[in-house]
Amino acid sequence: MTALIDVIFLLLLFFMLSSTFSRFAEVELAAAGTGTPLAASDKPALFLQLGPEWLTLNGTSQQLDTLTLPDGPNRLLVALKPGVSAQRLTDLLVALRRFGGVEVTVLTSG
Repeated sequence: MTALIDVIFLLLLFFMLSSTFSRFAEVELAAAGTGTPLAASDKPALFLQLGPEWLTLNGTSQQLDTLTLPDGPNRLLVALKPGVSAQRLTDLLVALRRFGGVEVTVLTSG
């Protein structure tokens, strides 16, 4: 019985030391409090509708990989349409990283 415990311990130690515990990718999220108003700005907020296979920015169809935003700091309101997966939203948030000064607010339906 003692030998079996030693073998299990050695296997556990081997797998712990040979595994990598690095994060593949992460998206930083900041949770806003309920009912907090958006900061006042001289520029109006941009409105982005995200669908399962499409997206529109202020009514203009765009592709996720070629998304363009106006220069400067922007407030972006994102409305999710039915059928949008969490991966699709994550892909959008990753694509928005390349634009500096974008404040993203995801609108919920409920």
